[in-house]
Amino acid sequence: MSTETDLDAIRAVVATVQHSQQNELVAEFVGLFRADAIWTTGSGKRLFGRTAIAEFTAQVLPGAMRDATATYEVEHVLFIRPDVAAVKVVQRYFDGNGQLTGQGSPMYVMAKEDGRWLLTANQNTLVAD
Repeated sequence: MSTETDLDAIRAVVATVQHSQQNELVAEFVGLFRADAIWTTGSGKRLFGRTAIAEFTAQVLPGAMRDATATYEVEHVLFIRPDVAAVKVVQRYFDGNGQLTGQGSPMYVMAKEDGRWLLTANQNTLVAD
């Protein structure tokens, strides 16, 4: 049902999430979402639509990586249809000294539109100790 090309494209989206977060690139991050996307943040804030996601991200991302960073790794991809995938991600948070300070377990539902995979319905969940 899936192709290696689709898996590579999905991994590239997740790599761009990491790049945009680490470099505090609001526009790059927001550009990964469908216009009508749903995003629930790690703190439980529910955002509906790219505009709301952009407004929130513009408030919280600048300065967020000053003393920390995060990495994102695709753990599992379930193709629901050839153009829809549920993507489980391992997110690791590190302090300025490179010490692991926590983990997240995002679920990204991505849809392929015009040959491009976009974040569509997403939930970011912290991993409890």
